[in-house]
Amino acid sequence: MPAESSEGAPHQGTGASYAEAGVDIEAGDRAVDLMKEWVRKAQRPESVGSLGGFAGLFDASVLKRYERPLLASATDGVGTKVAIAQKMDIHDTIGHDLVAMVVDDLVVCGAEPLFMTDYICVGKVVPERVSQIVKGIAEGCVLAGCALVGGETAEHPGLLAPDEYDVAGAGTGVVEADRLLGADRIRTGDAVIAMASSGLHSNGYSLVRHVLFDRAGWALDRNVPEFGRTLGEELLEPTKIYSLDCLALNRTTEVHAFSHITGGGLASNLARVIPDGLHARVDRTTWAPGPVFDVVGTAGDVARAELEKTLNMGVGMIAVVPPQSVEAALSTLTDRGVDAWVAGEIDERGEGAEAVTLTGDYAR
Repeated sequence: MPAESSEGAPHQGTGASYAEAGVDIEAGDRAVDLMKEWVRKAQRPESVGSLGGFAGLFDASVLKRYERPLLASATDGVGTKVAIAQKMDIHDTIGHDLVAMVVDDLVVCGAEPLFMTDYICVGKVVPERVSQIVKGIAEGCVLAGCALVGGETAEHPGLLAPDEYDVAGAGTGVVEADRLLGADRIRTGDAVIAMASSGLHSNGYSLVRHVLFDRAGWALDRNVPEFGRTLGEELLEPTKIYSLDCLALNRTTEVHAFSHITGGGLASNLARVIPDGLHARVDRTTWAPGPVFDVVGTAGDVARAELEKTLNMGVGMIAVVPPQSVEAALSTLTDRGVDAWVAGEIDERGEGAEAVTLTGDYAR
């Protein structure tokens, strides 16, 4: 019903409006129109309906092929990496990072990612910029083999500056109950296979920004010989999406567990899948971290322990496999273009020992 004045007549005021408060509904509608092209490319046969509904739809009859399907759910963001995208005015890669952070958590338990939704919060809706963010999300979903079934773009003037935004996403996957991966499958003698990261991925950027910008005073357009490109280009390198590689590995050979190496570094994330009584010994001499890790450490005089508990140090995913599966696992990953190697093994844990120990010095 229309608002009424104190005299009872419909209120005909010409004062405050939503647009005056900073929310542009027309710009939001334009953003939706621009992103439709990208969302259409990130579909699966089970996707139902079209962009613009109140809820994303996915045909759950796909679950009929499972004996006992377990749904897996994960949600994440990309942290302060968005600040780099905003400063560089490049917005079509950050969505790729978002998808990676979600789907690679799902696949750790053996789940196939089915679909994702996103949430984009902006200070001011710039349709072309929002469309570029969604483009990255859609392209990431294609690489992950999942559908983008919907999302939300919210304009928060006053809370965020006009050029500021943040992104988050949630994903759902499915795994057969008797194929669920995790700590209970790991045994003494299992091999720890490391998969190379594409760089910093989407963790530790508060430390990286503090070191390189606040302490070293570097600019994003600085050419860094160690990178063979600018600092900004290196920092925006998208997070590697491992989901289809991990699913392929799980189909072709026996896998006991995966560990997605994100915030907290290799040791703390691998420890999450190591059962009581067992211990993972990881040998640093089996790989050389990419130059970005050495640059951050040197520029900020950051201790190795601090780097290792903050950054992935060149390893983005771990697979724990029985010894008889090592050759097949490495062959599968190599065939898929994934740089992988045996980085350690599982043995008995001594009393009072940590779940994960890193030994040796990194290769050069």
